[in-house]
Amino acid sequence: MKVEIWFDYVCPYCYLGERKFQLALDKFEHKDKVEIIYRSFELNTEQQNAEGQSIHQLIADKYQVSYEQVKKSNDRLAQAGKEVGLHFNFEQMKLNNTNFAHQITQFAKKDKKEHNFLLRAMKAYFEQGMNIGNQDALLKIAEESGLLIEKLKHELQDDKLLQSVRAEEAEAFRRGIDTIPHFLFDGKYSIIGAEDESVFLNMLRKVYQEQNS
Repeated sequence: MKVEIWFDYVCPYCYLGERKFQLALDKFEHKDKVEIIYRSFELNTEQQNAEGQSIHQLIADKYQVSYEQVKKSNDRLAQAGKEVGLHFNFEQMKLNNTNFAHQITQFAKKDKKEHNFLLRAMKAYFEQGMNIGNQDALLKIAEESGLLIEKLKHELQDDKLLQSVRAEEAEAFRRGIDTIPHFLFDGKYSIIGAEDESVFLNMLRKVYQEQNS
C-alpha cells in the first residue's frame, strides 16, 4: 500500500495530522506493508522572513479575519496538539519561505531519512522557535538526521532538488490538491486535514482489505 502525504513545514495541521497518522499506523496490523511518500507543497512561495512578527497577526492579515479569531483557532490547535504529545509554541514561531527545507527533504528521500528530518525540522519550527528559513539551522538538523552534509551542499548548488520540489507541487495541481495535509491512499482515497487517529486506521484497513480480498 502506498500513502502519499502532501505537506508544508509551516502548516500546523500537517504537523498534527502526521502525528495522528503515525499513531494509527502503529496500530495497523500490516504496518510493514505501507510505503509512505512525503510530497512537497509550499503554502506561500513568496513568503519572506517574518521573524519578530506575530504569527496570529500574519494569518489574520492573510485571510482578512480578526486577530482574536486566529488566536482562538491556534489555541484550539495547541490543545489538540497536547493531546497527542505535541507542544505548539505559536508565540515563538518565525515564519519564512520553506523551499530550502523541501529541497533537503527531496535529498533525504534518497537514503529514506526524510521522515527523521521532517519531524526534527517541524519540532524545531513549531515548538522551539526556529526560523524555518534559516539555512544554517536546517543544515544542522539535516546532519543530526543522518544526512551526508557535503553531498547535500553539493546537490543544492544545482537545481535538481528544486526541480523535484516543483514536480511534486505540479502533481498536486494535476490531482486537484489545494489543501494540506493531503493523504492519498493508493492513488484512490483521500483524507484531508488532521483527522482523528481512528479515521486513518479505518482507511488503512479498508485499503488493505480491498487489496487482499
